[in-house]
Amino acid sequence: MNLVYAAALVVSTACLVLLDLRYALVFRRRPLAGAAALVIGLLFFIAWDAAGIALGVFRHVDSRWATGLLLAPEFPVEELLFLVFLSYLTLILLSARQRLRTREGSR
Repeated sequence: MNLVYAAALVVSTACLVLLDLRYALVFRRRPLAGAAALVIGLLFFIAWDAAGIALGVFRHVDSRWATGLLLAPEFPVEELLFLVFLSYLTLILLSARQRLRTREGSR
């Protein structure tokens, strides 16, 4: 079992948490709205993956970088970690963009 990819995703997500805490972009600013948006994004992407798996578009391939642990057939644990990272990153980028536009508008 190799934890390289999973650890990289966890460390990257932890860095997003630090950015969020430092600049109050998502959870420090509006925790309930941020949590709701993150959960909705995760549910959307999990459904997307489930549809892709059911249609045979997505399949799990063994990798020397992955743990090999599956949460469901063809759905590795790293995919869930990636979806959390992707959704959270999107929330942070959108919040940062909105803050920059607001700042430019007030000048």
